[in-house]
Amino acid sequence: MHARPDRRPRGNPLLAAATILAVVLAACPAPRAEEADWPRVLADLAAQAEAAGTTVVRGRQGWLFFAPELRHLSAGRFWGAAAAGASRAPDPAAADPLPAILDFRDQLRDLGVELLFVPVPAKAAVYSEMLPAGGGGDAIDAADRAFLEELRRHGVAVLDLGALFRAEKASGPPLYCRQDTHWSPRACELTARRIAATVADRPWLAAVAKEAFEVRRETVEIRGDLWRQLPEPRPPRERLEVAVVGRQTAAGLEPVTPSRTSPVLLLGDSHTLVFHAGGDLHARGAGLADHLARELGFAVDLLGVRGSGATPARVSLLRRGDGLAGKKLVIWCLSVREYTEGQGWRKVPVTRR
Repeated sequence: MHARPDRRPRGNPLLAAATILAVVLAACPAPRAEEADWPRVLADLAAQAEAAGTTVVRGRQGWLFFAPELRHLSAGRFWGAAAAGASRAPDPAAADPLPAILDFRDQLRDLGVELLFVPVPAKAAVYSEMLPAGGGGDAIDAADRAFLEELRRHGVAVLDLGALFRAEKASGPPLYCRQDTHWSPRACELTARRIAATVADRPWLAAVAKEAFEVRRETVEIRGDLWRQLPEPRPPRERLEVAVVGRQTAAGLEPVTPSRTSPVLLLGDSHTLVFHAGGDLHARGAGLADHLARELGFAVDLLGVRGSGATPARVSLLRRGDGLAGKKLVIWCLSVREYTEGQGWRKVPVTRR
């Protein structure tokens, strides 16, 4: 008897393997947001915005993000040997922020002045869940947090606002404007309170005359710098509650005027001016300088620069020509994106030689 040939249809082995692979992949969970390749995700978002001729990256629930800030977060380590490759500074010799910060600290110390370095975290680091790709958790600003530790290792007094903001974000209004590159009025209040607590034990404070300032809360509608870049039709403008600090006069509440003779100087970028200077910075009398006056009990000196609070702010300080006479504390406040996105970090003398 002859064996009957097997006439059953035979499957395609390649098709069968592909089917098995598809089943396996479907069974595997998608990577969680915190496991995503965040440097690539953020770099891509920034590059797409730049290619479209804008600095605005649209996030979730109406949040807008600043493309250069996302690019900074994608850069990774930005000091030491990695500085020139991470920075957009035109001069590679000025790419590293660390030597300039240490030099400024040393010059101040020689004059008997304390430095408190207060970098403002990236909006995307605190509200990463509002990015188009969802949340990245603490991984998103690992380099910024490592740099704070590097500064501490070199003896620089730093204020970790990232930890503060993450702890406080769920207990009140947002800490950043949804439609603007800057922090919110609430962040100004929290930061001033933390700075005041940080320096509360300084002996020289006891000799400074104190006064109690009045506070008036009101709502303002802002024209955010990111909102202004959006094409028509734009979404409704953002509304924020501000706390205006001032002295009560017959004409109403008069905001506190910064004092050149104050022992405390607030130095930095537009984060020192927003909600203080009025105009396109949204409000008067409700910014960081104003709330520092409220918390400390006296007006502070203010030298804020629109644009960069890194080298240009220190150049402006030099041009004052007063050698920081009478100063006890310099609070240097600027956005973390200045580490890599500005014009660089040159060493600048504090006094004219």
